[in-house]
Amino acid sequence: MTAGESAWRIGLATLAHVAVILAWHLFTTLGNVPKFVMPTPWDTVLALIQPEYRWWDNILVTAAEIYGGYLLAVGGGVLAALVFTWSRWLDAAFMPVLVSFNMIPKVALGPLFIVWFSYGLLPNALIAFSIAFFPIVLTTARGLREVEPDLLDLVRSLRGSKWQIFVKIQLPGALPYIFSGMKVAAILAVAGAIVGEFLGSDKGLGYLMLQVQVTLDTAAMFMAVILISLLGVLLYALVIVLERLVVVRDARVS
Repeated sequence: MTAGESAWRIGLATLAHVAVILAWHLFTTLGNVPKFVMPTPWDTVLALIQPEYRWWDNILVTAAEIYGGYLLAVGGGVLAALVFTWSRWLDAAFMPVLVSFNMIPKVALGPLFIVWFSYGLLPNALIAFSIAFFPIVLTTARGLREVEPDLLDLVRSLRGSKWQIFVKIQLPGALPYIFSGMKVAAILAVAGAIVGEFLGSDKGLGYLMLQVQVTLDTAAMFMAVILISLLGVLLYALVIVLERLVVVRDARVS
């Protein structure tokens, strides 16, 4: 994608967001919607200046849960996929276990994590990890296996080791699959962290939403949702930037 195409896509996305905000403003003002039902965009922004909500502290907690759980999922998922690819026995034994674990509603894991790790950042990051882990394992394992058999036979005939096959052939070919899984996991990690905060937490944007719900401060709730979304968008954007740096550079080298 050229710089001009990137600028065009960014500009179009910006205009779409502005249009949504304008429609939101018109709906709330012209429709005389009560503020406790849906605040105006300006009322939502004004919620940021309310010091009792400690926005910055809650943002940092939620960001740590999302990004910490996500990094664990990426590292553990790629490593697990590598192990399963190298060993058919482990793949046959433990991949069904992972599938069964993934079928467990992550909401059900929240109380267990609270019992094991108490309240705080760690159990919420682990919930984010548990949700984001499986897609990375699946996509990475598929990418590592999607190698032309003739190419593998050629390298093996040249006495290439397993490590050389992995570094020179499997890993470069699996990069698009890995980043595809990372994009899905970025979305799921955000959901996992907020689920954890809803179940049991004393800090974070999800916890704050539960607190302001009691007082019907809908503007603060809207702002918390927007900030959570921005944290997710930032993570997703970082993955896209990393993908372009790694995959494009790898394609140019090859």
